[in-house]
Amino acid sequence: MTIQIWLWVGFVVFILGILALDLGVFHRRAHQVRLKEAITWTLIWILLALVFGAGIWHFQGERKAVEFYTGYLIELSLSADNVFVFVLILSYFAVPQQYQHNVLFWGVLGALLMRVIMIVIGASLIARFSWILYVFGAFLLFTGFRMLFRKGEELQPDQNPVVKWFKRHVPVTAEYHEARFFVKLNGSRMATPLLLVLICIEASDLMFAVDSIPAIFGVTLDPFIVYTSNAFAILGLRSLYFVLSGIIDKFYYLRTGLGLVLAFVGVKMLLIHSDYEIDTLVALGIVVGILGVALAASFVRAWARRGRQ
Repeated sequence: MTIQIWLWVGFVVFILGILALDLGVFHRRAHQVRLKEAITWTLIWILLALVFGAGIWHFQGERKAVEFYTGYLIELSLSADNVFVFVLILSYFAVPQQYQHNVLFWGVLGALLMRVIMIVIGASLIARFSWILYVFGAFLLFTGFRMLFRKGEELQPDQNPVVKWFKRHVPVTAEYHEARFFVKLNGSRMATPLLLVLICIEASDLMFAVDSIPAIFGVTLDPFIVYTSNAFAILGLRSLYFVLSGIIDKFYYLRTGLGLVLAFVGVKMLLIHSDYEIDTLVALGIVVGILGVALAASFVRAWARRGRQ
């Protein structure tokens, strides 16, 4: 128990330190994030996740490490789907590029806090009602098939009920005021459109968390592994956004792959107490295979389409 507490404390201190360095040193001044910088940070976050997984392997064994890597891969692939929504939200509100990192930073911080709450609730439900795993499995199957067959949906962030309520009760300026969320004009304190963007990002992450949290519980029931794999995927989401924002529409089959992954994890969860339980290492190979085929097919289609132009 004492070791678990120190693991949690150490990880939280590490995350807070990294975030403080990010906002206070590397991005102290608002600026447009270039592709080279975004790729560098994406690779740094992936490397940190790999090193962290190696540490788990050393201190907790192979099984826990495989669970971490499988969970991280699933969460990272699902977070790529977030990029679709982030692109639409930031484009819809015409957020200047130099302020996009700031709003995504606070969006990530809110997502980390939100995931803690959802993981604690999920772990408590599973501990008290073991049959809830079957509910999660069925939900993931439904979500996976819905992702496979749904058509493109037009996003209208200002129609979000939370955003509509906020605009009715809180005065909002017509223009952005640098990277600030609140300003004082004519003696009155007002919110800026950047705060509305942050609300939309948090609301979209809440919807994604409803899918991703049950998915990771399909891999492991260890709350520490669940949260750390989630956290590393979320922390790398900002830089991943700047890498993929210009080419995300080229990933034609990504959502098909993600739908298959969610459906597969749902099946794994439904079989967890049966003679046909799927080993985590086998699951990792299947997830890698599905995503690899989806990405390869996307690249082939993009290359063929470019060749015809």
